[in-house]
Amino acid sequence: MYGRLPGYDTPWFRFAARRNSGLWPQVNAYKLIYKKEMYGDDVEKSSRIGLGGDAGFCPGRCGSDKKEDKAAGNGDKVHLTVFAAASMTETMNRIAAQYQKEHPDVEISFNFDSSGTLKTQIQNGADCDLFISAAQKQMNQLDASKDAKANPDKLDFVKSGSRIDLLENKVVLVTPEGNPKGVQNFNDMAAKLKDGSIRLVMGNSDVPVGQYTQKILKFYNLDEQVIAQAGHITYGSNVKEVTTQVREGSADCGVIYATDAFSAKMKPVDEATKDICGQVIYPAAVMKNSRHPQEAQAFLDYLKGQEAMKIFQGVGFSPVG
Repeated sequence: MYGRLPGYDTPWFRFAARRNSGLWPQVNAYKLIYKKEMYGDDVEKSSRIGLGGDAGFCPGRCGSDKKEDKAAGNGDKVHLTVFAAASMTETMNRIAAQYQKEHPDVEISFNFDSSGTLKTQIQNGADCDLFISAAQKQMNQLDASKDAKANPDKLDFVKSGSRIDLLENKVVLVTPEGNPKGVQNFNDMAAKLKDGSIRLVMGNSDVPVGQYTQKILKFYNLDEQVIAQAGHITYGSNVKEVTTQVREGSADCGVIYATDAFSAKMKPVDEATKDICGQVIYPAAVMKNSRHPQEAQAFLDYLKGQEAMKIFQGVGFSPVG
């Protein structure tokens, strides 16, 4: 069925192991088949090359048998794996392309998803050099310097001294083309949700954009559970899904980031103020278990620089002031 199995660390596998490649469902089965063919039932031996256990995700490079880069003296590129909030997809791809031109010895691969999903993958052992979250909550949950309220599981994944507040975004209200239900702003959205005349799409509760939306609903004294049970709220697993539902007309309005509205060529009808949902800050940090902490820090420093910031600002991000 599978023919001759290629090595575990191959371009195919690195691509398939990326969550957004569409081939992720095959990866766990592939791992088991490969282990059995190479090592039979010797799981301990297979674990030594990084094939034991399922981290839930292994982008870019997998297993401890991965060739080390220049530190091993073999001249290979340094492979950095960056986990970033889905709302950063377009900008980070552009910035990485530019960075790799300037640093041909570095190769960058991304895992874009909701910050909650990324945090869980890191916690479960996924290979990550640099994490950029769309909210402080998910980064706090990985940061040993935070108190028990912010980090109840006492997780320790953030490299000391590397964490920064990288960017600020805005939360906006968008509608399908033509705005069929005439949703004018957040006040109007709240009134229409109360009378049951519209359907809102928002992020899940573990997704930062969903958490910001929950604050907006609370500001207007709206009961999310009651409205959802009545069929007037639907959900997306990340901000890209929320954007798609609005664009396709599956919902009458949705709450997303200004940057996603820009990328989707959607014109927001309103922008949330700090009083409504708080400040939208994107923290970034090198991960404590990174194999390439110096290179990861160098890329993070680049993200703070003028060249990268121009790209960020071009889609609606702003420096944290």
